[in-house]
Amino acid sequence: MKAAQIDPVERTNELLAGFNLGTAAPELGPRLESAGHRDALLVVLEVLELEAEARAQRKITRLRRAAQIPPGKTFETIDASTLPAPLMRKLRELARGEFLERAENTLAFGLPGVGKSHAACAIGNALIELGHSVLFRPAYQLVQELLAAKRDLVLPQKLRRLDSIELLILDDIGYVTESGRSGSSFHFDRGTLRATLAADHQ
Repeated sequence: MKAAQIDPVERTNELLAGFNLGTAAPELGPRLESAGHRDALLVVLEVLELEAEARAQRKITRLRRAAQIPPGKTFETIDASTLPAPLMRKLRELARGEFLERAENTLAFGLPGVGKSHAACAIGNALIELGHSVLFRPAYQLVQELLAAKRDLVLPQKLRRLDSIELLILDDIGYVTESGRSGSSFHFDRGTLRATLAADHQ
């Protein structure tokens, strides 16, 4: 949106409300405007926009650290020339995050080494940039963590932590199945969480 299209009073109100400054939000902009201090209002708005951007970047940094996604697995490092164009379009579609609202599961199947885990992580990184919470875990590790939590009588707390995450990426899910088949996965379920992107090695 162009600056000329922004109502500075409305935007100031919006930003202050987003900072949880409930008293200042409806007061500051209208008071400066009615007092004839529009130039001051624009300066204040500029500073508030800087604060909003800094907060957004700090949030992304926290989300990225908490996600524990292996480094370097982004869309920028995917060799798109090795993938069919319809598949790349589907990956980009998933990276918009609309499937989170629809609580859809996504499965990916293929031979070892074709990039299923990389694609799942790239989607996770893209969703973090949009402000969504993500957690990456090899399936065997998550199972071990849940078993340890059960042993230590803290399983409900562990499950609540998982339920607070919007996207759970499970890698190599097949390694924990009785069949012994290997794969990668990530799952979801609106309300309890769950995003599953499962990739089975064939």
